[in-house]
Amino acid sequence: MIIFGDIILAISVRTWTFIIVGLTFALYLGVAIWARAGSTKDFYVAGGGVPPVLNGMATAADWMSAASFISMAGLISFMGYQGAQYLMGWTGGYVLLALLLAPYLRKFGKFTVPDFIGERYYSQTARLVAVICAIFVSFTYIVGQMKGVGIAFSRFLEVDFALGVMIGTGIVFFYAVLGGMKGITYTQVAQYCVLIFAYLVPAIFISIQMVGNPIPQLGFGGNLADGTPLLAKLDALHTDLGFKEYTTSHDGKVNLFFVTAALMLGTAGLPHVIVRFFTVPKVRDARKSAGWALVFIALLYTTAPAVAAFARTNMINTVSNKPYASMPSWFSNWENTKLLAWTDKDNDGNIKYVAGDAFIGKKPKFDEDGKRGSLGQLLVSNPDPNTKNELYVDRDIMVLANPEIAGLPAWVIALVVAGGLAAALSTAAGLLLVISTSISHDLFKNFLMPNITEKQELTYARITIGAAVMVAAYFGINPPGFVAQVVAWAFGLAAASFFPAILLGIFYKRMNMQGAVSGMIVGLVFTGAYIIYFKYLGGTKEQWLFGISPEGIGTLGMMLNFVVALLVSNFTPPPPQNIQDLVENIRIPRGATTPTNAH
Repeated sequence: MIIFGDIILAISVRTWTFIIVGLTFALYLGVAIWARAGSTKDFYVAGGGVPPVLNGMATAADWMSAASFISMAGLISFMGYQGAQYLMGWTGGYVLLALLLAPYLRKFGKFTVPDFIGERYYSQTARLVAVICAIFVSFTYIVGQMKGVGIAFSRFLEVDFALGVMIGTGIVFFYAVLGGMKGITYTQVAQYCVLIFAYLVPAIFISIQMVGNPIPQLGFGGNLADGTPLLAKLDALHTDLGFKEYTTSHDGKVNLFFVTAALMLGTAGLPHVIVRFFTVPKVRDARKSAGWALVFIALLYTTAPAVAAFARTNMINTVSNKPYASMPSWFSNWENTKLLAWTDKDNDGNIKYVAGDAFIGKKPKFDEDGKRGSLGQLLVSNPDPNTKNELYVDRDIMVLANPEIAGLPAWVIALVVAGGLAAALSTAAGLLLVISTSISHDLFKNFLMPNITEKQELTYARITIGAAVMVAAYFGINPPGFVAQVVAWAFGLAAASFFPAILLGIFYKRMNMQGAVSGMIVGLVFTGAYIIYFKYLGGTKEQWLFGISPEGIGTLGMMLNFVVALLVSNFTPPPPQNIQDLVENIRIPRGATTPTNAH
């Protein structure tokens, strides 16, 4: 079809997108109908009977959100070595969760994290604080997923960005409300298969195309056709254009450590990931599903650096110092989404792509360079006079645009769109369920209205999902930052609030209600205030505490949480003996015990 010109190619991509995305959406809805929930146990923990391999797939899909599929490789492609903090943090966090926390929480057997905290700290106040933390973290996280959905729809289905977000939220609302955790779990198994196939196929194609190696993880360190190592070529391209070397860390080791730790420890405190370990029949199955999930996650995470390097190299070679009039159709297509923009500052008709901002206001407020700007405005008529750069590229488009830039077949391009949507929707569904259960089960059933029936609780859960979807859609249409950046804030908030309470709740019998509640409040308020100040209220990079960025401040918030929790607990009465006995029981995660029913 390419011989008939770029117009036919563009139509072909759109047609393939409708076909593949339509088929995958039909699959998700069909699975949701087949696996619809009939009880609160089905709705909250899929009946507790999901096989470990399938639960591993569902966990991987739940975890690998739009940030992993769409945004992580895009961040690495621009940040180079510095972007490894996302890769290391999220991967290491899952290992920490699987080995340190999951089996013990599964042994406890409650439906939700606030349930665990409320019971472990023998307090409705602790439960309420945990509910607030869960909602705050989950809403922050879900914003990134909705933006990813909007990007994919607006480009490849050629609909308005806001309409794209609404379509995605409508789909996820349907199967989350109908199926609860049971429907979501089996839908996520299908979504994992779609997203991993969609991620690996173009990576293999491009690896063969660029370095002649069908294994992207090895191609990443391979040589180009002229014998030049790929990474050496990328370093040279970066320095020639005024960017810092691709293979060098730029922000300093302190911030690199804090961001990595925040992502790692935040993973271990994410409610929507933790609840996945309640959906298997036995404690040992939680361990098995954790191992399977790590295998499934590694397939994508080990490929992401290669995808980043391929995309960055191809983009620079395609656009830098080339005539705008000769740009292929993908360039104008992405311009139409307002996520790619060019202005001819010197009126020579060529695209000058060098370091610096092409437009005033094209970056999020107080980004990693400390420059102020507002997100998502297409200010073509307002170029930045301080730089020669003429091109703006939103980092979140790199994975989706990568197959187009490389000239891959239309069906591959459409497949990547379906994969990105699968990643975003699978995580969004898990997050919506966390919000729903936090309100209907932890707030209503266990706090405000303890006498409601199971049917009423299920009704409240579904109503809550509907309300949460609308809020998520609004912030997806008006996102506060790049997808992975927003998700990093959510991880920081989880690290600062949940991680110490869960860890100390399992391994420290002396930790009491007063200490846990005080620590969670201090960690959440400090981390949230820091992010808001430096992203929205005028703080500058020079004012960062110890050189720590908002993406890494959750680590410091976590440290404050630990300090406050331990101090307060040691100056207040110890927990009751039955709670200390409960902790002893949690720490022995062996056998095939039946989970405690939360009702």
